[in-house]
Amino acid sequence: ATARSLAGGARRIRCRQLHPSVQHTMFALTTAVLGFTPGAPLSMAPARAVAATQIRMNAGGGTETLDFTGGSLRSQKELTDEDLTSMGRRARPSIDWSNLRARLEVEFGFKEEELTKYDSVSKEDLLKAYEMMQLCRQFENACNQAYMQGNIRGFMHLDNGQEAIPALIADTIKKGDKKLSYYREHTHALASGVPADAIMAELFGKDGGTCRGTGGAMHIYDKDTNFQGGWALVCEQLPYAAGAARSILLDRMLKPDEHKDDDRIAVVFVGEGGAQNGRMAECLNAAAKEKLPLLFIVIDNGRAINTFTPDVAANNDVYLQGQHYGVPGIKVDGGNLEETLKAGRAVVDYVRSEGPAILQVHTYRFQGHSPADPEHERGRKDEKKWARAEADPIKLFEASALADGLDLEGASKAAKAVVKQSLDFARESPPPPAELAKELEFPDPPDTDYNTRGVMADAAEVTKRTTNPERLAACQAHVAELQALAVKGEISIADAVNLAVLEEMLRDPTTVCHAEDLQAGSSYNIPKLTQQTFGTLRGADEIIDEGHFLGKALGEGMNGYRPIVEMMNTNFAIYAMAEISSAGNTYATTGGQFQMPLTIVGAGGTAPNQALGAEHSQPFHAYIMGIPGLKIGTAASPDAAYGMMKSMIRDNGPCFLFLPVKMMKEVKGYAEVGRCMPINKCKLVHKASDAAVAAGKAVTVLTYLHGLKEVQSVLAEIQAEGLDIDLIEMRSLKPLDMETIRTSLARTHKVTILDESTNSGGVGATVSALIHEQCFDLLDAPVRRLAMDDAPVPYASSMELAVVKRGTDVVQAVFDFMLKKI
Repeated sequence: ATARSLAGGARRIRCRQLHPSVQHTMFALTTAVLGFTPGAPLSMAPARAVAATQIRMNAGGGTETLDFTGGSLRSQKELTDEDLTSMGRRARPSIDWSNLRARLEVEFGFKEEELTKYDSVSKEDLLKAYEMMQLCRQFENACNQAYMQGNIRGFMHLDNGQEAIPALIADTIKKGDKKLSYYREHTHALASGVPADAIMAELFGKDGGTCRGTGGAMHIYDKDTNFQGGWALVCEQLPYAAGAARSILLDRMLKPDEHKDDDRIAVVFVGEGGAQNGRMAECLNAAAKEKLPLLFIVIDNGRAINTFTPDVAANNDVYLQGQHYGVPGIKVDGGNLEETLKAGRAVVDYVRSEGPAILQVHTYRFQGHSPADPEHERGRKDEKKWARAEADPIKLFEASALADGLDLEGASKAAKAVVKQSLDFARESPPPPAELAKELEFPDPPDTDYNTRGVMADAAEVTKRTTNPERLAACQAHVAELQALAVKGEISIADAVNLAVLEEMLRDPTTVCHAEDLQAGSSYNIPKLTQQTFGTLRGADEIIDEGHFLGKALGEGMNGYRPIVEMMNTNFAIYAMAEISSAGNTYATTGGQFQMPLTIVGAGGTAPNQALGAEHSQPFHAYIMGIPGLKIGTAASPDAAYGMMKSMIRDNGPCFLFLPVKMMKEVKGYAEVGRCMPINKCKLVHKASDAAVAAGKAVTVLTYLHGLKEVQSVLAEIQAEGLDIDLIEMRSLKPLDMETIRTSLARTHKVTILDESTNSGGVGATVSALIHEQCFDLLDAPVRRLAMDDAPVPYASSMELAVVKRGTDVVQAVFDFMLKKI
């Protein structure tokens, strides 16, 4: 308490910007009382730049810094933090081991006797760490040269200057730990044990690469070492890592004997800028709430692409973000290898035994964001020049007494040999075959029969052992009631999906569910009884951010689980567009290493006169049509909802099932209990009579979601005029069942599409294009699209009529065909 009070007082006085001599006196007094510098262990904010004589960079022992604002040459120790910030630069933080030790004791709860084991690093371990730093530096230098030669293409991001971080990873992180990084990940992969040959070959786009050339520089993955990316969208990896950490807890719950002494953790790398993103707060909350074994490593190089982070961030002490959630954090100087290892070892041990923590590593990035970066931002070029001379972790270590007696030259030669071999391997490795791209579109072929897909041998025993007997019995009774309704033809679409979810969770203990309001069954009872039966790990009630919990599901899917994500309303999935995109790309981007079993389900679409306004009436199914690797289905009946949901849960890739928001409870019917339905087929709901076909009075009508009910409601009116239709429900939007459509067109030669998406970029536009390309020879007239207008869907019914198409528009289109108006 005394330490906190005095340190807090010192910080408050500093904030008032007293004269430096007064600040110095205050800190000297508190240091004398406490035995350590209070500002560093508790706030970790650097008080001043480190003295030149402590850097030990040159024989003269003095380091001078040019004041680029005034043009004068001053000793670095004469520059305050404010001086440096005005130049667009940061000082190295003045944090020594006594500071770090004190924070580990106060914030992490380490006892004095526990901290003694971190007080030193052996010469052998220091040499290994130095060799890893050299390997990373030499590897990145080789990458830079290969990029300039044209052997590496696209975007590439180098890690020079930040080598203490991979040195720490190699020193403390185990093969079984799950590692998730961002686009500047080459060195993190090297430190995780991914072979240099495979990394370099991946950068060269070769078949011998970690991902067979499908990922490239920003997407290094290696299943053997649990290195799980390489993610290109800033901070998207955060919820994936939370999901990976949850998978560790799930493993321990489902297989306690196999994981009796399990101390695995998940490690996620993020920049100090990315850590300002809301995903960080959400993941800290999740990690604290579930006590996830998750380590956040914040790489604090002070720059975005070029922007000086203090120019845009109010608080750069990311390690303090966890205070609100009870997650401890600490900041280390990445220029000091030994103390980075000491503190890092302690923090990693804490995560293994206690739960989440933040490790912020203050570094300098020597290269531009990428080799093509002009580095025009304020102070960047000057900072880079200064950092290379004054803050190079390799040079700093070499100049320290710690390096005395170590074979640094031998370590450097060994690293260079590894890099040379990796270059030779990359050059000699053949390019991947062109057909590999299509082979990696889906983990499971579209025509897979999911009825034959099995589960783990002891699935029933695991489910029984991990669930409360009374709650399991209650769930089984509820399932039996729903099955009876399905047999009688009285089950709703919503209840049919709930039945499918519960059956699959009972059948396969690796199936998990995420949703908002999950405990209450969400809006349509889709996740009803999941948490009550299977617990909070398998039935996760979530905060209101779809991207966050879909991201966690993605991390679980990469690690052996089958997550179901209920979106309540599919328009809410707009918040999760980035995660949905990455889910679709992952199987291919990883070269087929990581399957992505992930099922997203929700009610959506736009029914005529639904009075929900624009935001709840968006055609999200059309928005995601362009995402590769994603199977997209619709179900407007209980049997389709039930059978397709079961199949999607069993699929090894990402699937999205859209349900009609206005038909979830009102439409009831049959469902064939226990049967998985195809997820790549359309359904011929009504077949035009042979007489109508022979007379040329039949039209093919394609539709989905609410459109099915709309067309069925006007079928009698069409038939009353002596006309008829082939009514096809497009249950699979992607991949599209062109075979069924072509078979119908061979009979009718005319087609109209009642489309629940916009005229521009809608589903109907895609389907129409494919019909003209593949079935043009069968058409007697152009395709007639009945799409939503591009205007936002209004609330008032009078205006909504002008935007949303309905059954009466289908009647008119059929008549127009007959009257040759089309």
